[in-house]
Amino acid sequence: MIDNYDGIIEDTINPKVVDVEIVPEKSKPKPKKRTERIIDEESISKDIKKDYDYARGQLYDIIEKGQDALSGALDVATNTDHPRAYEVTGQLIKSVSDATEKLIDLQKKMQDIEEGPKSKQSITQNNAIMVGTTAELSKLIKQGLLDK
Repeated sequence: MIDNYDGIIEDTINPKVVDVEIVPEKSKPKPKKRTERIIDEESISKDIKKDYDYARGQLYDIIEKGQDALSGALDVATNTDHPRAYEVTGQLIKSVSDATEKLIDLQKKMQDIEEGPKSKQSITQNNAIMVGTTAELSKLIKQGLLDK
């Protein structure tokens, strides 16, 4: 066994020289040119609808699983009367309500997309300002100058 250690120590102290052939690095392949894709509004509309349906389905699934987990956690909390179980139940209630809120936000966003950009109506409001004292104002009113 000692001979084996001597060999390891000898190899460590006096390493053997090995000839290594240096191979030049291959040139990196050039990146492919990006081709521009013409996107029509119909394909965008289909993609938006597909994404909406997927996100809506995922949110429904999250809400349903959260409700199942909530009922189980509530059972554990009522059976054990352990404070941590009630804390977990409270966190699950918040998570389910957040997912429900996200579902409503998704509905609003989809409705905004379907309606398109809203046209802004220009409203002109003219304000008349009288610079002077109240005595001058009452004098003008008596003379009927402001009625014109």
